[in-house]
Amino acid sequence: MDVNMFNLFVAGRISFGPGVSGRIGELARSLGAKRAVLVTDESMERLGISDRISGIMEKEGVESCIFAGVEPEPSVETTDAVAMLAREHDCQLVVGLGGGSCMDVAKAVSVLITNEGSASLYQGLGLVKQPGVPKIMIPTTSGTGSEVTFTSVLIRKSDGFKGGINDDKLYPDYSLLDPELALTMPPKVTASTGMDALTHAIEAFTSKAASPMSDLFAREAIEKIGSALRVATWNGSNLEARSEMMLASLYGGIALANAGVGACHSLAYPLGSMFGVGHGVANALLVPYVCRYNALAAPERYYEVSCLLDYSPEGLPLREGALDCAEALHELVEDLALPSKLKALKVGIKPEHFDEMAIKALAVARPMANNPRPMDKEACVAIYREAME
Repeated sequence: MDVNMFNLFVAGRISFGPGVSGRIGELARSLGAKRAVLVTDESMERLGISDRISGIMEKEGVESCIFAGVEPEPSVETTDAVAMLAREHDCQLVVGLGGGSCMDVAKAVSVLITNEGSASLYQGLGLVKQPGVPKIMIPTTSGTGSEVTFTSVLIRKSDGFKGGINDDKLYPDYSLLDPELALTMPPKVTASTGMDALTHAIEAFTSKAASPMSDLFAREAIEKIGSALRVATWNGSNLEARSEMMLASLYGGIALANAGVGACHSLAYPLGSMFGVGHGVANALLVPYVCRYNALAAPERYYEVSCLLDYSPEGLPLREGALDCAEALHELVEDLALPSKLKALKVGIKPEHFDEMAIKALAVARPMANNPRPMDKEACVAIYREAME
């Protein structure tokens, strides 16, 4: 890390607070939109939240068509279908409502409205040619930070490839973070999305591309999650804990947008693309093992993570404190009742899959390049093997 040179990128305008999602109508109108596509999932439709958000916009003269079919692991094919719907209805605005999957699809749709072809053409870095239509994100989980990042991660059903559209044109114009919308999250979703946010923050903090500015956000995110995630998971009506988690997710998103993430994300991708494991669950399961592997390559950083999680007291020997980071994460995963072993996922993962998983993980090259300790195929397989049993 060069402490003398860095950039800081933050998406659009961010509004935070209970009830702030009610501003969606005035924002949509201020952007000059007459029609919007609202990108969401079945749970938001079932809870009536998508209808409420649509109704607020319609009161301000902005019609909306609702697409409520986003998958937990969103696909190129679904994204292309939403973009076609948006073009057919001449939508001038995209609203993403839900977790990271919904927001990732919404961000991609905004640029597909103005750029020809399938989303698969833009999976990579800086491949989007024209700016998209305006986009507003309304997160209802506290995990991905997608409301402030320039990435849309999609799976191609045709070949199982999972990769991101990474382009500054995907940064949202507005983000409305309303912790009241998180009150309906069940414990398992709260836990897995919270661990996703924690993984973002830890990997940004230990990234080779970390800077003093990204560190500010990463530290705050780690500390907030360490104190609030258990409460938010097991006492979901606690608005203070929900607010802290939504702030932490935001901070983690800003940190990862500026410093990137590391090997845990690369290793998690094959679990999603090959076996359908949710991204937050995959990160939660793998991050303790990755931190143990990395700890001696950046001991001061991992020792500090352990302290921020209120696990290690100051004054421990550096090596012991750094390795304690993995133990802190194992304990947190256990407290959240999330799976800590690959065999516990019950999705058919076997040791004979590890070579293919490792090859796919190494193909997710940017996070691997950010990782504080180099990782080859043998190291990937070793981590999968350790996580299996």
